[in-house]
Amino acid sequence: MKRAFVLAFFLAISAYGQPTIPQTPAGKAFEAWLTSFNSADPAQIRAFDAAYPRENAPPVEARVDFSQRTGGFTVLRIEKNEPLLLVVLLQEKKSDTVARIEMKVSSDEPPKILGSSMEAIPRPADLAIPRMTEAAALAALSARADELAKADEFSGTLLVARKGKILLEKAWGRADREAGTPATPATQFRIGSMNKMFTSIATLQLVEAGKLSLDDPIGKHLTDYPNKDVASKVTVRHLLTHTGGTDDIFGPEFEKNRDHLREHGDYVKLYGARGLTHEPGAEHRYSNYGFVLLGALIEKVSGVSYYDYVREKIFKPAGMTSTDSLPETESLPSRSKGYLKANGSWTSNAETLPWRGTSAGGGYSTVGDFFRFAEALEAGKLVSKALLAEATKPQIEGYGYGFGTGGEGVLKSYGHSGGAPGMNGSLLVFPNLGYVVVGLSNLDPPAASRLVEYFSLRMPEKP
Repeated sequence: MKRAFVLAFFLAISAYGQPTIPQTPAGKAFEAWLTSFNSADPAQIRAFDAAYPRENAPPVEARVDFSQRTGGFTVLRIEKNEPLLLVVLLQEKKSDTVARIEMKVSSDEPPKILGSSMEAIPRPADLAIPRMTEAAALAALSARADELAKADEFSGTLLVARKGKILLEKAWGRADREAGTPATPATQFRIGSMNKMFTSIATLQLVEAGKLSLDDPIGKHLTDYPNKDVASKVTVRHLLTHTGGTDDIFGPEFEKNRDHLREHGDYVKLYGARGLTHEPGAEHRYSNYGFVLLGALIEKVSGVSYYDYVREKIFKPAGMTSTDSLPETESLPSRSKGYLKANGSWTSNAETLPWRGTSAGGGYSTVGDFFRFAEALEAGKLVSKALLAEATKPQIEGYGYGFGTGGEGVLKSYGHSGGAPGMNGSLLVFPNLGYVVVGLSNLDPPAASRLVEYFSLRMPEKP
């Protein structure tokens, strides 16, 4: 799934000052947009749309929600200033994420917006947040979580460990709002796409065992796959890197069949006749269906269900006793309830959940189990260290084989985030520093991931 642009106002910004927005046609349009967006006021946003018309403007409700989640934006600097084009570096006020916005306007009077795009980017080196001592970074993380929990913007658990020693493991908020049950470090939170790491490791285990090859077309094993073009062109490597052109599972068809999609084969029956969105290998497009296909391959090649395979080959050897994907119909006292923001208040996400998690995501776990997963990976207990190194280096920009990748040198990291309405989580492993940072939440993204990012940008960088 895509990274949300979510960021916390950091005091060092005052050292740079507020850049002056140029009073060009593009600058005036940008300033009007920023004022309306930061207001989170539907009336102001509609007024902006009326003053600066454009095609395919996002729904007002979506922009209000985005503004509330981010807290709005602060201008860091102007990167390009032309009369009809402005490129600006922004920071969200509720996290440390940096985003770049490009706005192009027409020469009409008043001008029309011809194009507007925004993307999250790595924080530029000259805007780096000062590193802290380990104790100070841990204290700052705990204080930030306290602040967000008090504002009802975080409910969940955090864990920070270094070189096998847990330094912080703490819970905030409630696992069940209706019952008033507090969250604890043992609370099981739904993890969304973090499941993809388990699917990746299961696939790579079968590669090491000689039962799969990264360059096998899926039709070699799924011999009755409905679309022969997909079966013959898409390889295991394509699926692991989201370059197969296999599209997604979410949308109207999923909503209509949500309660009937119970096994990986059910997804293949529903989506298997679809063609490719692009030629395999030509581009990267995040594909949940691609990871469903990996689950189907694991089942075909291993001869057992995906769920049994990961329990025996990943969870058990790693000592992960609180991780699984049992159906929502199963009563699990330690599994939290999820809450999505609707009309300004938190409400149950139960009506959005699949029947059970899949190889693409949707299971549940604890921060402790993710720590044990990271320790098992680094120790070579699940796949060889050589294959783990391949899986956790960029095969495409920012992504390996089922793992997100980032940083360089001592700050090199790998992991995965997960998010959907009423759930969010993130794992970051820094192998050269020995840090493992995990956050899980039962609220909308980026409730947990922004706190994982918060610590990773402040922790000491000395090995």
